[in-house]
Amino acid sequence: IGKQPRFYDAFPLAKPDDFLIVDSYADILDQAEDLVAKQVVTVPHGSFVEYMGSEVFAKLPIPTFGNREVLKWESDREKQREWLTSAGVPMPMKIERPQDIDRPVFVKYYGAKGGRGSFIAKNHEDFKESIQPGMKYAIQEYVVGTRYYMHYFYSPLATSGYALSRGSLEMLGVDRRDEANIDEMYKLGAQEALRKMGLLPTFVVTGNMPVVLRESLLPKAFEMGEQVVERSMELFGGMIGPFCLETIVTDKLEFKVFEISTRIVAGTNLFIAGSPYSDLTEPGMSTGRRIAREIRIGQKQGRLADILS
Repeated sequence: IGKQPRFYDAFPLAKPDDFLIVDSYADILDQAEDLVAKQVVTVPHGSFVEYMGSEVFAKLPIPTFGNREVLKWESDREKQREWLTSAGVPMPMKIERPQDIDRPVFVKYYGAKGGRGSFIAKNHEDFKESIQPGMKYAIQEYVVGTRYYMHYFYSPLATSGYALSRGSLEMLGVDRRDEANIDEMYKLGAQEALRKMGLLPTFVVTGNMPVVLRESLLPKAFEMGEQVVERSMELFGGMIGPFCLETIVTDKLEFKVFEISTRIVAGTNLFIAGSPYSDLTEPGMSTGRRIAREIRIGQKQGRLADILS
């Protein structure tokens, strides 16, 4: 956006063959004809949700990896919750009205904002202090535990592996996130005292760390991934390719899923040479490479229509 980034010059193996320079994501529509002529396939990421919007993206006349309908279900917090709960996935309790806050809650705005603007509130007064007027938000109970972000890949073309009703499910990695300023605020004292000083915790993602889950959690992790994919087939024709379940694991070793990202996520950058999970499927397999392989397999099998929209 705006100009070609220079930092790619420092990483030649990651540098794209071509750059498309636009002033905003909406301007990509003006380049659609040229991109189609070049046989480009779009791989959506968080910026498509946040800056282009699902409605505009749905009209983009460029072949897209995966089912672009899924972004409508991700970007709308109500639809996302309907999907996950109807799939049988455990979620934190939803608080319908700010006036009903009677316990610690986590407030998050609609869209893919990398944690920006999210906050904790313990009562209605806390909520009013931190809320940004005019922004759509969702309120969930604050679940105490450790947060893990699990990277899956669903292939409708695969015939082996963790089989679903159609295709199979893979786990390509797990990460957790460094967030400013919540990760360092404990050094300054209790949050109640800091709030009185005007210092409010924020949850802006600044980095990612690799994680290996306790092995006994893996069966439930796959079960949740399966439930989400199978329900997506019933609701909107199916989610295809990479997705991430954003979870909290409690001290009772129970998962709570607080969000789903229905696309490639930043945490996969940790595993460009493979992860402890993908290495047990094929050494060196990254999420980006797995997407490319799925497209190549679809092309060879004459089934691109099954994985592109």
